[in-house]
Amino acid sequence: MTAMQSIPGVDRSKLQGDFDALAALTEPDRPWTRRSFTSLFLQGRDYLKRRFEEEGLSVRIDPAGNLIGRWNGTLEDAPVLMTGSHSDTVPSGGRFDGTAGILSGLAAIRALKLAGYKPQHTIELVDFLAEEPSEWGLSCIGSRGMAGALTAQHLSLQGPESESLHDAINRIGGDVSQLVAARRDDIDSYVEIHIEQGPVLEAKQIPIGIVTAIAGISRVRIRFEGVAGHAGTSPMDMRADAALAMAWFTLAVRDAACAVQGKGHFTATTGVLTIEPGGANVVPGASEAIVDIRAEDDEMMDLFIDRLEVTANAVAAREKCQVTRFDRLSKTRAVACDPALRAVLDDAAASLGLQTLPLASGAGHDAAFMAQITRSAMIFVPSREGKSHTPEEWTDNEAMALAADVLVSALVHLDSAPRLPAD
Repeated sequence: MTAMQSIPGVDRSKLQGDFDALAALTEPDRPWTRRSFTSLFLQGRDYLKRRFEEEGLSVRIDPAGNLIGRWNGTLEDAPVLMTGSHSDTVPSGGRFDGTAGILSGLAAIRALKLAGYKPQHTIELVDFLAEEPSEWGLSCIGSRGMAGALTAQHLSLQGPESESLHDAINRIGGDVSQLVAARRDDIDSYVEIHIEQGPVLEAKQIPIGIVTAIAGISRVRIRFEGVAGHAGTSPMDMRADAALAMAWFTLAVRDAACAVQGKGHFTATTGVLTIEPGGANVVPGASEAIVDIRAEDDEMMDLFIDRLEVTANAVAAREKCQVTRFDRLSKTRAVACDPALRAVLDDAAASLGLQTLPLASGAGHDAAFMAQITRSAMIFVPSREGKSHTPEEWTDNEAMALAADVLVSALVHLDSAPRLPAD
């Protein structure tokens, strides 16, 4: 059976039930919290394992700690079609973030099996380990492992009670001694359903977003130093106030980011800010901040950071201060989603009468690491009021089910079509 008209929409009731069951596995005073490597996380995985097996999938944990459900295809040598996401959460904010991709993928497989579909390609459903930043200071641990990007330095990171990441992965069922076996070269395509985590789809009343790119992320630390002084005896025109230098700089970050709107996804946020010495009666002698910059154009990001350094020196001079640090703390490059795979998703939505919108992701995802080893693409679904990483994060079940319906259509197309052409 291959005709899409013979495959019904996904079971809405079972999809809702799965979301409710996972949401119940949370720290009671911090909904919805299920941090990676914790007992609650493992309870969530036990639930997923049972659900995978109930749908006839064989289940294993790979050496990098990824939970994988497998539906064997009829063609042994055909590359794998993969979908999934992650079941760990940020503190107080993961009812749909991550679980959307796993549970929608499960719903799609359930619909295919109910229709008697026999895939030629093996289909795998993955719960990637620790996509969210973990207590070991690293995100996307499982997808890094699958992409061959989990290094010895990463594995030596220390977490709670001085446990190494190496030992933590082994503790939850991985096998770091066999980590090389986690790297995959047999995957044809990876498709991830995810909540948008922003307001665009809801505002435009469009049910399906087709992600164009996953933004690169850079973080910069800036430090201004002036002269601390008594708040009552330091004349206003004789101060070297580091807080004022930072105030001018923070506004400049905002204005510069607004100036590049309309040239692709771009954001800049001053999310960490300290004033020293921090006394109400002391003119600040130093200030420090971390700026988070995200863009789908790497060249634009690099140019923006270069200009920030010039701006920092200018505002420091204005307030008789100095820039004593301008450190580029980290940088990940933007990742474009595969154009041919995006077209498959667009066509799948159109076949169901669903309007789509191309948009970039300002957040990081496992799909970015999967793009290192296979064709990777994402489907976004609307988030109520754009909220995410908060207890109020919400996506309607019907919106999630529509995305799963699109995934069903896309999987059937990918399973029956010749290999997608190279970019």
